[in-house]
Amino acid sequence: MKKGNIAAFEEIYRLYWSGLYSYAYNILRNKVVCEEIVQEIFLSLWNKRHELKITHSLKAYLFTAIKFQTLNYIKSEKVKRHYAESYSNFEKIFFDNSNEENIYLSDLKLKVEKEVSKLPEKCQQIYRLSRDKHQSIKNIADLLNISHKTVENQLTKALKYLRSSLGDFLI
Repeated sequence: MKKGNIAAFEEIYRLYWSGLYSYAYNILRNKVVCEEIVQEIFLSLWNKRHELKITHSLKAYLFTAIKFQTLNYIKSEKVKRHYAESYSNFEKIFFDNSNEENIYLSDLKLKVEKEVSKLPEKCQQIYRLSRDKHQSIKNIADLLNISHKTVENQLTKALKYLRSSLGDFLI
């Protein structure tokens, strides 16, 4: 394998894949993740075949590698969970939407929708694609088969109208 013999690599893969997968699966209990980890081990083995120095057996090397990869996966999942929990707590503290705020937000959405519906049809369509569907000006122009400048003008018109019509509400 060190000399690039693919048949040798395939033989190693055939001999050890299921054992490595079983080892990882017994720890993680996630089929997809275990398959990915085992594939990464073999990819790394092939990519590093020229500089690889195995002091014990290849089997011991592979099982040590799978052990460390599963531990790294567990650590990264723990960090992700911790981050998600921290973010959730942060949201609760800083974005506590009281009933009053929810009512205000709901009223604002209704008012915006009412004002958007007063715009000319093409202007409404462009505004909705931009703001509701998060499309770029280029994408909108391509989608509607109109010029980039027309999209910009229609968006400017819509936003100017909304600012003036919602001005009192926003204050």
